[in-house]
Amino acid sequence: MLAKMKKFTFLAYHKDYEVFLQDLRELGLIHVDGADRAIEDDELNQYFLTLKQLRESKKILQRQLDKKEEITYNKADLELGKTIPEKIDTIQTQISTYNQKLQVSIKERDTLKPWGDFEPESIDRLKQAGYNITFFIVSDNQYDPEWEALYNAIVINRETSRTYFITVTKESNIADKINLEAIKMPDVSLTKLNLLIQELREKVEEQGAKLKELAKDILSLDAATTDFEQKIKYTKVKRTTTSLADDKLMMLQGWAPEDNEKEITNYLESKAVYYQVSKPLPEDDVPIKFKNNKFARLFEPIAELYMLPKYNEIDLTPYFAPFFMFFFGLSLGDIGYGCFLLIAASLAKIFMKGKLNMSMKGILSLVQVLGASTMIAGMLTGGFFGFSIYELKWPIAQALKDKVFFDNNKMFTLSLVLGVIQILFGMVMKVANRIKQQGFMYALSTIGWLVFLISCIVAALLPNVMPLFGTVHLIIIAPAVILIFFLNSPGKNPFLNLGLGLWDTYNMATGLLGDVLSYVRLFALGLSGGILASVFNSLAAGMSPDNAIVKPIVYVLIFLIGHAINMFMNVLGAIVHPVRLTFVEFYNNAEFEGGGKKYNPFSN
Repeated sequence: MLAKMKKFTFLAYHKDYEVFLQDLRELGLIHVDGADRAIEDDELNQYFLTLKQLRESKKILQRQLDKKEEITYNKADLELGKTIPEKIDTIQTQISTYNQKLQVSIKERDTLKPWGDFEPESIDRLKQAGYNITFFIVSDNQYDPEWEALYNAIVINRETSRTYFITVTKESNIADKINLEAIKMPDVSLTKLNLLIQELREKVEEQGAKLKELAKDILSLDAATTDFEQKIKYTKVKRTTTSLADDKLMMLQGWAPEDNEKEITNYLESKAVYYQVSKPLPEDDVPIKFKNNKFARLFEPIAELYMLPKYNEIDLTPYFAPFFMFFFGLSLGDIGYGCFLLIAASLAKIFMKGKLNMSMKGILSLVQVLGASTMIAGMLTGGFFGFSIYELKWPIAQALKDKVFFDNNKMFTLSLVLGVIQILFGMVMKVANRIKQQGFMYALSTIGWLVFLISCIVAALLPNVMPLFGTVHLIIIAPAVILIFFLNSPGKNPFLNLGLGLWDTYNMATGLLGDVLSYVRLFALGLSGGILASVFNSLAAGMSPDNAIVKPIVYVLIFLIGHAINMFMNVLGAIVHPVRLTFVEFYNNAEFEGGGKKYNPFSN
């Protein structure tokens, strides 16, 4: 269900307005109307840009952390946190510069390496003496030994089918005479290049160490991020303010849960502000706050995957929660898998108690509930990690088989029956929604469909009590037909209502069948998961060698890997398909509209 909300209107003198906003943020209970809308503002845009830089900086620093090492973080310093993006940018610029120089130096070293280590100054002295030294590289089969006599060619090295040679002559343009392209050599020796490369690598490592050291100031970065988030929120609230009386009065509107009304009014009594409390009007865009019991609260993250209900709608979370729980169990359908989920989630809650936030605690509690549901649903087929417990001759196993065992035909039927029940229940919620939003008259057509469908089901199941389309059945469905065809749109022309009723009948006849058949996936998922589990068991037994030591090791490895894969895939399916049944079949038949916004109070 949804918490009832109250509308608060505030009037403050312009000189006291800044103080009032600080008080309102300190209170932390008012959802400011319009503060969640996109606003074009230069100041806000700059804040958003800075916030983006801070978040990107945190990602960069987190990559520097070694998860295996224990790290002692420095205390949070807001001013330091604001300078961290600039420091990171400087360090990364230096690293980029050094890396570019390093790549050039490595390329030059690779070019010079085949020629050996020599000083370029020696080449310069030969040039001053009138000798031209030219460097060439050719493939081995292109090298002409005559060049040695003609141009004083000297082979320096041969590797990878290539010949490295030089010519020492007093002539110029030797490259044109032997029709080869001369190689330009670096103006530094191999020894100096190696030293330069080592120096550049040390500088890159030095800058990397600075970045790693900066990662210890992540708390300062978090403080700066929070500060700018608050600035954005504060600025948005200021931009939603309405100026009155020549900018002398500032008006602000917001929302808060009815349960907090007394706390808010007591707080505001001592403040220099006028306020008024009122109930929401039908046209108001009221924020949504869930107010469910402990069980239904576990399923709120699933409801938020789709969209939030509008304030004047019924929250369907408590109503789909039991269905989702059982659908998950049927889709996974293995006692062993359910037991594993239950135990794993329970151990995580015990051993990670101090490290879990409320959100993670809720998720682990949900996994516990879904694991228990899987164990209960698994009792219907008797599957336990691919083995059937009902094949055991134990008295307890046989007693359970006699009472709860469902074969494939029964499981198929159960899936369809659950589909019919949830769809009819969705139509009941549609009636409740229409009564709440529009009035009882607008729900009459849906009530007619409910009477018609339920009576047909009862007549089909109990023909001796009420034959299908017999006298008693016709007496029951006659008023339902009138509601369907003539009261589907109160206040409109009867002929228009008749046409709308015929169209509604066509949609109902085609849509209901498809909706019900969608629930067959519950049976199919459970069956396929059980088959795959038994296949992995057969593989483990068949592929294990006939060796007393190796056999159990191979069997356990195949068993664990196979069931880990099967469980992962089936858990995904057991989440996705019940979610689809909830959001498509159930929400559609409940006429869920959605589009609500979440209650997000202005707070520190």
